[in-house]
Amino acid sequence: MSSDPLTLIEGLRRADPLAFETLYEREKAGLYGFLLRLARDPHVASDLFQNVWLKLARHAAGLRSDSNLRAWLYTVARNEHVSFRRAQALDLSRVLALGLEPREPDDSVERDTRRLAFAAALDRLSDGEREVVLLAGVAGLETEAAAEVLGISGVAFRQRLARARRRLGEHLREPLPGTDTVAAAPKGVR
Repeated sequence: MSSDPLTLIEGLRRADPLAFETLYEREKAGLYGFLLRLARDPHVASDLFQNVWLKLARHAAGLRSDSNLRAWLYTVARNEHVSFRRAQALDLSRVLALGLEPREPDDSVERDTRRLAFAAALDRLSDGEREVVLLAGVAGLETEAAAEVLGISGVAFRQRLARARRRLGEHLREPLPGTDTVAAAPKGVR
């Protein structure tokens, strides 16, 4: 099936399994990574991830032909996370589960140190700051789509992202706890 947005939406509205599969294959890794970093628990992220796809299956017939499918999925994912947080009073002191997504093996101590520093710095951001960094930097959503996920204007999103990146950069310049090691910011974070 074509991954053209209009074709996908029409297929989803008709409950075409191929349209669902095409969208799932295209978005599953990014969406799961977003939820994993928000929830910081792979079990919670998996549950929320499944809920997103169930909601798509339930509401696909009502999608508008001009819907931005990525923004729709990330909006549902964010709302699922917010609902979970309200219901469960999540323990914010858990270790960020960053790095659990599949990757090639790498024995580089420097790379692992950078990943740990980034995870620690990301963990120190507020929930709102973490959301904008993850939507822009990890999920790769364009400004307007990310702003739609958060229900704010594109200008407000860019302002929040600039503040969040600045705070993230400040945290990355601080030594890791118990070391003198300061890790450089990953690509795209200043």
